[in-house]
Formats: sequence, C-alpha cells, structure tokens
Amino acid sequence: MGMVGGGLDAFIGAVHRRAAGFDGEIELVCGCFSSSPDKSKATGHALYLPEDRVYASFQEMIEREKTLPEGERMDFLTIVTPNHMHFPPAKMALENGFHVMCDKPMTLNLAEAKELAGIVEKSGLVFGLTHNYTGYPMVKEARDMVRNGKLGKIRKVVVEYPQGWLSKDEEHNDYKQAIWRTDPARSGAAGCMGDIGTHAENLAEYVTGLKIDELCADLTAFVPGRQLDDDGNVLLRFDNGAKGVLHASQVANGEENSLKIYVWGELGGLEWHQMEPNTLKYKTQEGQRIIRPNVGTLSASASAHWRLPAGHPEGFFEAFANLYRNFAYAVKANMEGRDPDPIYDFPKAADGVRGLAFIDTVIASSQDDSKKWTKFVQ
Repeated sequence: MGMVGGGLDAFIGAVHRRAAGFDGEIELVCGCFSSSPDKSKATGHALYLPEDRVYASFQEMIEREKTLPEGERMDFLTIVTPNHMHFPPAKMALENGFHVMCDKPMTLNLAEAKELAGIVEKSGLVFGLTHNYTGYPMVKEARDMVRNGKLGKIRKVVVEYPQGWLSKDEEHNDYKQAIWRTDPARSGAAGCMGDIGTHAENLAEYVTGLKIDELCADLTAFVPGRQLDDDGNVLLRFDNGAKGVLHASQVANGEENSLKIYVWGELGGLEWHQMEPNTLKYKTQEGQRIIRPNVGTLSASASAHWRLPAGHPEGFFEAFANLYRNFAYAVKANMEGRDPDPIYDFPKAADGVRGLAFIDTVIASSQDDSKKWTKFVQ
C-alpha cells in the first residue's frame, strides 16, 4: 500500500493504517503524507519507511513507484486527504495501473465521481470506498435478513446520524478537522450532509437493498457565518414504495457518533446502533430477539466478518479492517485473473457515485421551496 495524505496530525490516516495492517494482508511501503514535503518526510520517518519511499507529491510517488520491480512497488494507493484531493491522485493511480482505496465521499462533486467511475470500469482495476459502517458483522446480518425475507416487504426506513462536535464555531479555533470540513473549496457543496449524511444514505441502501427514488430535504447552517450545512432533515421515497426519514447533524449538542438505523417490513423490524455495534434487534408483534456476533446460527456473511469468540467486543477498527481485508482479497483475485468471493464485499465506485448524487439531490431539494419532492438523479 502507498498512502496519499494521513500525516501525523491527521486522525483518519492512522485509522486507515491500523485497519489495513490488521490482518497481515497489507503492508505500507510508501507515501506522500502531506502537501508539505517536510511534514511528509517527518511522517515517513515516524512510520519507519525508507527515505527514498517518502515522496513530496502524489505525482512523484506514482511515477517513481511505477518504475520499481513488480514485487517491490506498491500494488495500490489509499487516499485519505480532504475531499478536493480525492479525484486527482485516484485518476492518476488508475491510469498508471494501480488499484485504489479511497476515503468517502469519493470525489469533490458528482461530475468527478462519474468520470472516476468510468476510469475504474475502463481500467479493470479494483476500487474501494471506505463506507466503513458496512463492515460490521451485525450490519451484514441485517442485510442478509432483509434479503432472505425475514422482514417481508420493506415499508419504512429511518436512519439518523447526530454528532455534536461542530456545535460551536470550531473552524475559527485552529481546529484542522473543522477548518477543511466547513470549507466549500475542500469539502464540496455540502458540509454535514456530505460528511456523515452520505454514511447514513449508504447504510440505508446497503441494509435494505433498496434505492432512494425521491427526497424532500431541509438543510441548515445553524452556526452564524458557517458556509456549509451543519444540520439536515430528509424525507425519503424508495424504489419499492417504502418511505423513510434521514437526519444528520453536527450541532446535536452532547452527541458523539450516534449512527442508528431502523428498518420495518410487513413481517418484522430491525434496529442497529453504531455505538452498540454487537447488538442487532429483530422485532415482531410476538416479541424481540437480540442477535449478537458468534452466537447461534447466523448468515455466512456475518460469520465471515467477526473475529472473536462471543462476548468479546468488536468495534470501529475491526469494521474498518474488514473493508481493507476484503479489498486486499479482491486485489489478489484481480492479479490472479479470477473473480473475488462475493461474501467479502466492500463499497465500490457505484456507491461513491450515488453518494455524490445524494448530496446534489439534497441540496437541490433544500434550495427549491416550490417543490415538495425532488427526483434522485444520478
């Protein structure tokens, strides 16, 4: 693995490195960790990389790595930069024969996402997107229960993602994460809805297997002077006739990372909370069942994604690591000219395009008071 972004002061870079190394399938061999060559060099030194494998730019890294012997050079590039720097290195890497794992959202805007998806398809290479919540075993179990008809036809979906960390004007307090996430030039057209609303959208479609067809949105920037939304409320219509509600907020004072999903069908319902990830609730009029990893007979997909005996908590790093492990398996399969095992799934370019389309549709809906419903266009 080579890495773009993820310097020593970047939270998400360390998460990616730990997740990638979890299973011994992936080794970090090179990187351009910052737009500052000195910071990139310092990060490489801290990570014990050889000086000649720490680069001043992603362009230099891709060009130099391409000249190395096949068994020595990086096999794929992982991108953990702010959103505006996702597309350029991803495009260059794919066009030079390197697989790509990218943080979400896939690109700065929908036009870039569509172009990148076309490049992925043309290249025949593996592209992964770190919608990491799809890596939890109980999310896999929920998806398989829906697919196997345990809930019957889906009628209603509620997904919520409240955080409170931007309740104050943190972008003017020298808080790096707040600075770029509230800057349209680096974050894109949406703030909260792009940062965490896309996670909620992806989780709703992943678990149910449905696609959002129409929506009605209301976005707000509550903190005075903030350029991008910090709160959003969205009514959803799915392609099977189901209705839904999605709300995301980064000004929900006191909330941490409280992603939740509820799915109700004709026969029963499911409930999953990210902060209690080892518990999935299955509900019917006759009662409730608590489902946990490695307890009883669960789906093959869930079984492939838990790591410990029952009662031993697994969480964020393990779910993230599941995506990287599955991506590594897909890269190996690609190198060997065979199809990957579908049980080891991960989000791909099509999911990234839908995420950017969701952002555009939500913004269009929120800005047009004359229309109740806005068609999801991709």
